[in-house]
Amino acid sequence: MSRRTRAGCLLAAGMLAVAGCTGGERGAAAEGAPGSASPSRPSLDWKSCPAPSSKEGVPARAPGDEWECATLRVPLDHAHPDGDTLGIALIRARATDPAHRIGSLVFNFGGPGGSGVATLPAFAEDYRDLRRRYDLVSFDPRGVGRSGGVTCLDDKELDAYYAAGSMPRTTEEQKALIGRVEKYADACRRHSGKVLPYVGTANAARDMDLMRQALGDDKLHYFGVSYGTELGGVYAHLFPKKVGRALFDAVVDPTTDPVESALAQARGFELALGNYLTACAATHDNCPTERQIVSLLDRLGEKPVPGAEGRQLTQSLATTGIAQSLYSKEFWDYLTEGLEDAENGDGKILMALGDAMNGRGQDGHYSSLQASLAAITCADFSQRYTAADIDGQVPRFRKASPVFGAFMAWGLTQCTGWPVKGEWRTPDVTAKGSAPILVVGNTGDPATPYEGAQRMARALGDGVGVEMTYRGQGHGAYDSGNSCVKKAVDAYLLDGTVPGRGTVCS
Repeated sequence: MSRRTRAGCLLAAGMLAVAGCTGGERGAAAEGAPGSASPSRPSLDWKSCPAPSSKEGVPARAPGDEWECATLRVPLDHAHPDGDTLGIALIRARATDPAHRIGSLVFNFGGPGGSGVATLPAFAEDYRDLRRRYDLVSFDPRGVGRSGGVTCLDDKELDAYYAAGSMPRTTEEQKALIGRVEKYADACRRHSGKVLPYVGTANAARDMDLMRQALGDDKLHYFGVSYGTELGGVYAHLFPKKVGRALFDAVVDPTTDPVESALAQARGFELALGNYLTACAATHDNCPTERQIVSLLDRLGEKPVPGAEGRQLTQSLATTGIAQSLYSKEFWDYLTEGLEDAENGDGKILMALGDAMNGRGQDGHYSSLQASLAAITCADFSQRYTAADIDGQVPRFRKASPVFGAFMAWGLTQCTGWPVKGEWRTPDVTAKGSAPILVVGNTGDPATPYEGAQRMARALGDGVGVEMTYRGQGHGAYDSGNSCVKKAVDAYLLDGTVPGRGTVCS
């Protein structure tokens, strides 16, 4: 593709983020809004899917006729099952070989904040073989998209929020950052306050067990990606006897607190950036060095360059765009051209990449991706960090990654001023008595570093976590195109054949 064509395709595609895209109207969407008490036995009424909305972060076209949608009413507060309810939006495509159907395979694509209702149809071709014997099912978890999606600021306010400086160097800049974060948290309280106390992962796991029952399955067969592995681990802890065949791909480390998790992620993105730079230098003449990238970001911190739609490519948007491009090798050519263009004063490509990470659609509307991510993270984790806490950590983070370190460190302020207390310091995923869970780690994964898979497998417990390694690049293994990974996972999910411990694919 020519440079102009490639940039045009990137902008037109809207760049579905690998972790998934999501949405939600201001306040709760009608079908997800809290309502009256649910019946004692969960049920589903499958119908044609509604037209997509840009607020959901979906592709332009609606799901085809093979897809059907339903809403599951669940307790808003599982501690009070007879109180208000929340609608959980589901989507399904039935098995193509019903005579050999195993049951439903429930997907969560991560985030937290990813819309399964939007993501599964967009990537369903990747799961065509699994669909022979499974109904493919996904959902918008509570607080996401059509399931009472959290909203905070409006589109114009979000443009300014994501463009603002996120790597403060002075006390005044730190105060400004904290002020913006607290304003954001207050907006979330004002617009989504009713659901904020109840959007945590443990409640989402309880929703999945009601979903299992409503789908008519004795066991939950599950495909979790990224944050979806944490959700799956919490489900296995709460309902170990109800776990069927479960795959954890792009695995979150359940043993680390937010600081250590962010530090590991900074190292992961640094590793992925190095792999990109090495590959780029072997195939292109216009590849930057890491020092040049740092210099570019420093200059953008002082003087942004023109981007798209009259907006400016700032240091924050450019850093976000570079991170987004490292989720998949398919984005690497975009990154090369985007960096070269930005050096020459054109920020369109890096801005498109940054917009994708932030959930901004081609039409300028934002999905609830990042708002839901913040709400779920802050409902889960109890740690709240001050500017002084983070300032003391920045040197460690910069050492881990000159490009992403400070950005990751200051991102730890996202729960500062949050109106809801967090539930845990780290999630409990011990699952004694569960069926084996296949845990696949990718050695080149930037967002969920490989070590997380090892620790998840151990934390699940002896006889439960079965670790498998993919020596590759990108976020996740199953969709990487590696035939060894696909063969092993398909044999497990379709036939129940558990790979040998320590299986390696490359």
